[in-house]
Amino acid sequence: MKAVGVRPRSHASLAVSATGKNWYLVNATPDVRHQVGTCALLQPRAGTRESPVRSVLLTDAELDHTIGLLILREGSPLGVYASPAILAALAQEFPVRRILQPYTAFRWIEANTNGEFVLDEDRLRVRAFQLGTKRPRYAAESAISGGWVLGYRFEDRQTRGVMVYAPGIERWSADLAAQVDGTDCVFLDGTFWSDNEIEEAGVGCLTAKTAGHLPISGPGGSAEQFRSISARRRIYVHINNTNPILDDNSPERRLLAESGLEVGWDGMELEI
Repeated sequence: MKAVGVRPRSHASLAVSATGKNWYLVNATPDVRHQVGTCALLQPRAGTRESPVRSVLLTDAELDHTIGLLILREGSPLGVYASPAILAALAQEFPVRRILQPYTAFRWIEANTNGEFVLDEDRLRVRAFQLGTKRPRYAAESAISGGWVLGYRFEDRQTRGVMVYAPGIERWSADLAAQVDGTDCVFLDGTFWSDNEIEEAGVGCLTAKTAGHLPISGPGGSAEQFRSISARRRIYVHINNTNPILDDNSPERRLLAESGLEVGWDGMELEI
């Protein structure tokens, strides 16, 4: 049976560049080989294993966002930016750093919340900010308390274009509202439509909020908050396969469209 109006999607990720020469991935998913292979801008240009991908910025330590680091070992050495909590998890509970050490010279770089750093020939200003405190299941016993879930704000220092990537929102905080308001584009957590979606789909008993995601619908949901911000484009990403907005023809999708809210897809390209 074929579902009409539903486009296949890989795991959520983002590639960012200011100059068009150097590229930076936000998260390294299990699909990273396919994602790089289907994007001409990320293809090797000269030399054996020479890649325009320079670094990976991690929003959390979840398996869906870090397993791709093992695949990227076959390319050029990379910088990996993450919070101290995420870097610690990748050194201890999920020891990717130790596993990769014999294979490649990755640089593991702290991205502290509310601290800034620059990339891409000093043209891309990046700010990391905290979105939540939910640890991955494998690190549930970790003693580290903060910095487990990050968002990133990117500013092109030449064009002044600003974009925010926030795929894992536990709650709509004042800091998050300040980071996204007035931007050119926001990619926002669209994991679940409703809080009890997982149970209704018969695939588990967690609610959206206990899974670490603010649902789209309902009072205080992200759609209600999203409508109030002044970002030029507002796009949902990181969408679970139980979420009805994956169907282009669903009532839920029409409700978003009527509010000017978009749903991302594989291969989506934006210039700001």
